[in-house]
Amino acid sequence: MSDDLKKAAAEAALALVQPGMRLGLGTGSTAKLFVDGLGAKVAAGLDVLCVATSEATQAQALGLGIPMSTLDETPELDLTIDGADEIDGALRLIKGGGAALLREKIVAAASQRMIVIADDGKQVATLGRFPLPIEVVPFGLEATRRATAAAIAAAGASGDLVLRKRPDGSMLLTDGGHFILDAHLGSIANPERLAALLNQVPGVVESGLFIGLATAAFVAGPAGVQVYGDVAAKRG
Repeated sequence: MSDDLKKAAAEAALALVQPGMRLGLGTGSTAKLFVDGLGAKVAAGLDVLCVATSEATQAQALGLGIPMSTLDETPELDLTIDGADEIDGALRLIKGGGAALLREKIVAAASQRMIVIADDGKQVATLGRFPLPIEVVPFGLEATRRATAAAIAAAGASGDLVLRKRPDGSMLLTDGGHFILDAHLGSIANPERLAALLNQVPGVVESGLFIGLATAAFVAGPAGVQVYGDVAAKRG
């Protein structure tokens, strides 16, 4: 059922794509379904130019014949479509389960609109049930981990910080060559404060808190696809 819901959300977002658009392509299982659908539209003659949020999405899109660019060549995008690990009622997100949070945030920030696509299992009243990914540089890891823990405590949260590894036990590296600390917080009472405090920690590259970036969301459930926010609204 979850895959069917993800596909329904992806198809709803595909309806927003217009010829000539500059699109940001997200990363993850739901975003992958959107890229598959976009590839079919491109094969049928749709003219778009896209920027990927990860090497995996880049490879997928190129394999489907989707015209690709970079933010250096195309620094302003019309629309980014991406998934989320959690989404609350204020369209605040936790992202980074797929280890692409830095590039996802850069691409989203370069876009006039960011539309989230998700199944209703990603909806939460309070962020934090999903472990918060925090991307950090390898240098000084233990010092950064301690400063990150202090920032989390100052924001009124607590929980274990776990260095993410691959299934084979090797260290996970992001596309940018960084590590990820997953913060198992359970609940984040003040996402804005936590995001601001984490951004002040030397060694933290970016957190998976996406605040003020999503302009709307398509959330698919058994009753259909619900729309949150304004799909036509542009940010800033």
